[in-house]
Amino acid sequence: MEALVDRARRPTMRDVAARAGVSFKTVSRVVNDEPGVSPQLAARVRSAVEALDYRPHPGARVLRRTDRRTATIALLLEDVANPFSAALARAVEDEAVPRGVVVFSASLDEDPGRERGFVREFGARHVDGLLLAPAGDDQSHLAAEVRAGTAVVCVDRPARNLDVDSVVSTNVLGARDGLRHLAAAGHRRVAFLGDRPSIDTARRRFEGYRDGLAAAGAPVDPRLVVHDLRTPADADGAVTALLSGPRPPTALFTAQNMVTVGAVRALRRMGLEHVVALVGFDDFPLADLLSPGVTVVAQDPAAIGRIAAGLLFSRIAGDAGPPRTRLVPTTLVRRGSGELPPP
Repeated sequence: MEALVDRARRPTMRDVAARAGVSFKTVSRVVNDEPGVSPQLAARVRSAVEALDYRPHPGARVLRRTDRRTATIALLLEDVANPFSAALARAVEDEAVPRGVVVFSASLDEDPGRERGFVREFGARHVDGLLLAPAGDDQSHLAAEVRAGTAVVCVDRPARNLDVDSVVSTNVLGARDGLRHLAAAGHRRVAFLGDRPSIDTARRRFEGYRDGLAAAGAPVDPRLVVHDLRTPADADGAVTALLSGPRPPTALFTAQNMVTVGAVRALRRMGLEHVVALVGFDDFPLADLLSPGVTVVAQDPAAIGRIAAGLLFSRIAGDAGPPRTRLVPTTLVRRGSGELPPP
């Protein structure tokens, strides 16, 4: 029975000490890379560690470090399953792994309550830094984490009521480019389909939409503006209603990749994919394999993640300079849907 119990629990430093025939303090010194242990004893301890598959408790190791670093960071994004978020997360991991840093990630679902909850949870676990795509209109709750020494960098959107680094796309300019492209093809009745106006990126892309129409001498028709679209199904329904009504738009500008997916579904179901032009903000998988291919204003999530991680690790290392905002350019990718002329 005793052997079964031993196999059912994780080995401890006392188990290592017993197997190696040394004191608990000797094991502690070897495990924590402290001096004062002879090479022969250290070799016996390491052999016991390997034989028992002993792994030090990270919390205990933190308590022994003078800088209290945990070699962990948290990445809080809108939805880690979204292709944009997934590419950003992979770029962060690629920066963290060579540094020996573990990345924890979570989805906020645009819920300020989840944002606050995850910040509390990861703060309690003493992560060294937070990379955050703000979900709410107020990030002042993070001030306590910053005062406690946690580095914070915002991605995709800047923080509000908190002065920290941020890395964002050129949302206004990108949307303006998309509208300029549609206007150059002759479109003046362009519908806008966007996310919640409370989200910074949604507001900025709508601003670029308005600017683009104004530059083309076309007024904004409120009947062609639809906000608060969260899922492809929402967008599918909105596009279906717009194209089934009187004086339908000749082109669509979709301000988020999941909204674009819903718009494409509606166009194909209605047999209008070669009739109604479409430019989407943000790319998505297989967009180039459709017929026509989907023209997009592409962000660079890998660059956003890479730059944000670099800023975060710089702050963790002690950079105390003033907060800064880094802008990552967007690129108009022409694939066919945005080049269709008006009927």
